[in-house]
Amino acid sequence: MRAAERRVGRRRAPQRARSGLLSVVVTLLCVAGVIGWLAVRDGGSVMPGYAAGPVAMLAAFLACRRIGSLIVVPRPIRAFWRQMSHSALCIGIGAVASLAVAGNDPGLSPSVAVPILLGVVMSALAFLRLPFDRRSWVRLAQLLLDGATVAVAGGLIYWYIVLDLADPSISATTRGGALVVGVGSLISLIFIGRVAMSPASTVDSLSLRILAVPPLVAVGTTVLLIAGGYTGRLVVSVLGVPLVGAAMALAAYRQQVVLARPAAVRAAPAARSVYDALPLVAVVATAAMVIAVAARQLGSQQRVVIIGAVLIAAFAATRQLLGLRDNDRLLVGIRRQQAELERLAMHDPLTGLANRARFGTVLAERLDAHRPAGVLLIDIDDFKTVNDTMGHAVGDQLLFEVAQRLRNHGTVSHLPSRLGGDEFAVLLDVDDAEGAEEAATGILAALAVPFRVGEHHLLAHASMGVALAGPGDSADEVLRNADIAMYAAKAAGKACWARFEPRMRQEVVNHARLGSELHNAIIRHELHLQYQPVFDIVTGRIAGAEALVRWRHPARGNVSPVEFIPVAERSGLIVPLGSWVLREACEQLSRWQFEYGAASIQSINVNVSARQLREAGFVDEVAAVLSDARLMPANLVLEVTESSVLDGRQVRDTLQALHEMGVRLALDDFGTGQSSLSLLRAFPVDVLKLDKSFVDGICDGEDRGRLAVAAAVAQLAEYLDLYAVAEGIESAEQMERLRTMGYRLGQGYHMAKPLHPDEMAAMMAKAARVAQVAQAVTAA
Repeated sequence: MRAAERRVGRRRAPQRARSGLLSVVVTLLCVAGVIGWLAVRDGGSVMPGYAAGPVAMLAAFLACRRIGSLIVVPRPIRAFWRQMSHSALCIGIGAVASLAVAGNDPGLSPSVAVPILLGVVMSALAFLRLPFDRRSWVRLAQLLLDGATVAVAGGLIYWYIVLDLADPSISATTRGGALVVGVGSLISLIFIGRVAMSPASTVDSLSLRILAVPPLVAVGTTVLLIAGGYTGRLVVSVLGVPLVGAAMALAAYRQQVVLARPAAVRAAPAARSVYDALPLVAVVATAAMVIAVAARQLGSQQRVVIIGAVLIAAFAATRQLLGLRDNDRLLVGIRRQQAELERLAMHDPLTGLANRARFGTVLAERLDAHRPAGVLLIDIDDFKTVNDTMGHAVGDQLLFEVAQRLRNHGTVSHLPSRLGGDEFAVLLDVDDAEGAEEAATGILAALAVPFRVGEHHLLAHASMGVALAGPGDSADEVLRNADIAMYAAKAAGKACWARFEPRMRQEVVNHARLGSELHNAIIRHELHLQYQPVFDIVTGRIAGAEALVRWRHPARGNVSPVEFIPVAERSGLIVPLGSWVLREACEQLSRWQFEYGAASIQSINVNVSARQLREAGFVDEVAAVLSDARLMPANLVLEVTESSVLDGRQVRDTLQALHEMGVRLALDDFGTGQSSLSLLRAFPVDVLKLDKSFVDGICDGEDRGRLAVAAAVAQLAEYLDLYAVAEGIESAEQMERLRTMGYRLGQGYHMAKPLHPDEMAAMMAKAARVAQVAQAVTAA
């Protein structure tokens, strides 16, 4: 990728990684600062040691909250990290309370224990909110029994061993606070293990392992706070909270790194038998305590019975641990399959972006939560040309590069996706028009940088629709609004964006209704043709005529072609409509030639669209129509626009086949496109039709540019041995000026408006009578 592409394309992932890494660095500096303070401390106040705790937890809170606010990640992951941010906030409050007390007394005071215990509960709730296999009452019962086992064993160990080692002067309240926090931390390890081992787990496996550090730190801290000496209590008091903050920040950073990877390379979580073994360890520890108690208070026979019972329990526990290995292997395979299925279900296989299903799900979630949402719908302009000229492999690579540009250009609040084909979408976390328009402008600028695809440098301009979610809008409605705006952008000239406005929806409804009525009009024969003569402006004789379709609606009256032709193009009705026009015009020419002979026009001009030219059987259709009408190929002139010629290889092949058949081809609206001159080298053209915009004002003398273009087209046609036709002649002065430039053919309202077939017949009949009189005079 070139330097320009790197500047445009690689913004979002590094920014996200840097922000997460900053939190990790802050927490590690807090840990290092506490260790350094402990190393150099020589009496005095302990308050500096406690100061690092609130700072570390603030950094951890921001790191977790950052992931919880992203719309680019699945909803369960967002909810998990938001809940973890709440846990960090509660523990941070406890750290502030510790700083306020700044003592080194044994145990935990209620002002410190309550918020920390609340943080432990929040952490456990975060794990419970993650999806895991709890659909049956058996699974739920197993989870509750494991928690109860660890809670009872932990409570017994604290009561029988830890509290027994404590100084009797420690108050029951502070000892109880430490005991509750310690046992609660042990229970949270059960939740971590169950969620981590579940095939439905969505959080990164290494992040979950890192999040097991805070409960372990809490257990060790509470033990030393009860049974430790002065130095041990001080170390865990000032170092415990920074270590917890560092672990939470590091876990969040790891999750960000994983989310930044394509979905295909994200690994499924590995099995964690150590968590599943925790209840068994609790059983063994309790059994050891039973033996110790029995050794003190029971006789020899009773001791043997107790020891035997404990050994049986230990053997059963050991066997259960050995069986976990096979279970782990099965779970790893299940998780890998599930990860692959989720990737296929929610991600596009070509680009790695979210697919339509995931995009719709995330958008619906935001709307249900009444959160701001905007949609950018992006369609690559003329992408079919790339596929037709360079092959589908290059086209697929271009789509991949576009996806990379979208992924790397946006901010962390953007969700890029590929909806299908060459259509992309970006979900924005905005509810104001200014923010959405700024994002649209930025993305268009990013896509305007040329793409390096293999050996090619390609431009991929795009048309974009912008839509903001309104009150009560559904996901389908927002997407539909963006789609309507995108087509408005294409109609405005492509390579731009348009923001949805309510009037656009009414226009679409009107177009759909008009399309339905047009379909019925073709069936009911409500359409008819008018013919605008093409004159020899030197002799004044009729040289041909252009067939123009007209619609007489039974209720609306005459409907302008400006209204229904675009509807026909968009709906696909242009194909049957164009077929009817072609056959009707050729049959009419055949009737005129049969009736008026040499006085009849010798050719008829018919407009054809790119959609017709893309039809596989169009050449055969033209040949069949000419044969049925008993016309020669030279009697037909097909008018095409420059955009039609540039529509792809299939269109060019069709035009070449028509030219080889003998059908004449006219390039309509010549001079208005960007590739007019280059087209003459590749396009088998016979007629150039100068666009009306160059004829207007040609006699005023003020617009020398129009004069120059009109004169250049006449000379170009002469040099290339082509016919040049001037369109839109509306005055005698214009016709005279064009005649002096070298134009031989012209059409316009000055000479004749579009005429009914009978009116055209009358003109040809008059021309026949004039020819007869002239022939009689010549004979006399």
